[in-house]
Amino acid sequence: MAPFRASRATGEKSILFAYPAFGWFWFSRVVSGMGFQILAVAVGWQIYDLTHSTFQLGMIGLVQFLPIVVFTLVAGHVADRYDRKLVYGIALGTQGLASCVLAAGTMGHWLGTPGIFVIVGFIGTARAFLGPTGQALMPTLVPEELVPTAIAWSTGAFQTASIVGPSIGGLLYAFGAAVPYAVAGVFALVGATLVMRVHQERSARPRQPATLSSMFSGIRFIRNHSVVLGCISLDLFAVLLGGATALLPVFARDILHIGVWGLGALRSAPAIGSLAMSVYLARHPPRSQVGRKMFFAVFAFGITTIVFGLSRSFTLSFVTLALLGAADTISVVIRSSLVQLETPNEMRGRVGAVNSLFIGTSNQLGEFESGVTASMFGTVWATVLGGVGTLAVAFLWMRIFPSIAAFDSFEGKKPPVT
Repeated sequence: MAPFRASRATGEKSILFAYPAFGWFWFSRVVSGMGFQILAVAVGWQIYDLTHSTFQLGMIGLVQFLPIVVFTLVAGHVADRYDRKLVYGIALGTQGLASCVLAAGTMGHWLGTPGIFVIVGFIGTARAFLGPTGQALMPTLVPEELVPTAIAWSTGAFQTASIVGPSIGGLLYAFGAAVPYAVAGVFALVGATLVMRVHQERSARPRQPATLSSMFSGIRFIRNHSVVLGCISLDLFAVLLGGATALLPVFARDILHIGVWGLGALRSAPAIGSLAMSVYLARHPPRSQVGRKMFFAVFAFGITTIVFGLSRSFTLSFVTLALLGAADTISVVIRSSLVQLETPNEMRGRVGAVNSLFIGTSNQLGEFESGVTASMFGTVWATVLGGVGTLAVAFLWMRIFPSIAAFDSFEGKKPPVT
């Protein structure tokens, strides 16, 4: 930690410099996030170029999701037992090396579609450890009262990467698929190097034995805390139904006819809206009626998904995706703040593991769901129905979890002691 505590205004404006440990983590997140976004553009375009199949696009999400199911609870236990910085760095290094293998295999023409899926599975395994470890590490780098601000900055870091990364990926793909894969690998390795510079005050965390009871304790904690359960499950079902990211190559190539550069622009659009909202929330974190604001953001996410599915204009599609990203960021910052502030530090790895499992289900399995429904009903109708499903989930969750809608403020909120 830095030797001084920033004031609320100063902390919100210069948290990167007031707390250097958080600054290194933030820069690592930007660089490694850019690498992953470059990788995602290249994999999606190459698979669709090789197979011309929306189902195969959905399979990319499934292949990334399966390792999350297998390893995430173990990763949460590891994050609570060992040096979180080291675990995070090793996971990023693994992602970087796997990306380099994709580059070598593509350049040497010895890696076909099945091989690409295998390597993507290895990357999914690495990211199964990144999620819970990063979620557990970040709140320890700033004071508790600055956690919502830090989450807004951290979300902005990922979205900054999501703006720049897809555009770079689309441009690099013009030189061959191996080029973006190689660049993605280098970026991940640089991110691993940066996070190893994080220095934090060691907190004594009891190293519980690696038992099934310990690994599943995160599930028990969430089950017994309705606010945490409601927030995590809302993200699961809303994004599972409303996510159309996997279908962007189809929109770019067959509906909007804008090519691989246009695909990069579409993938950047949600991040542009998200980054703008992250900057706003970093300066003006939500202070009242936070539960209602989160639900309104989910409603906006569903509506913008429907409009995007019906759009035939690149400009309208781009603007709609930007608004979708802004709405999603409001939901993410509030939901993540609630989960972090409701969870004691010694449990954050395991609770973060369950959260990552839900996020992985909503994102990667959501991509698979989008690919399957698109192959059954068509790309447009799959997207529209997903948006309608998101609206239905938001209405239902307001009734099932009234404690979330009634949650007013983060002020004075401290993690419980277990």
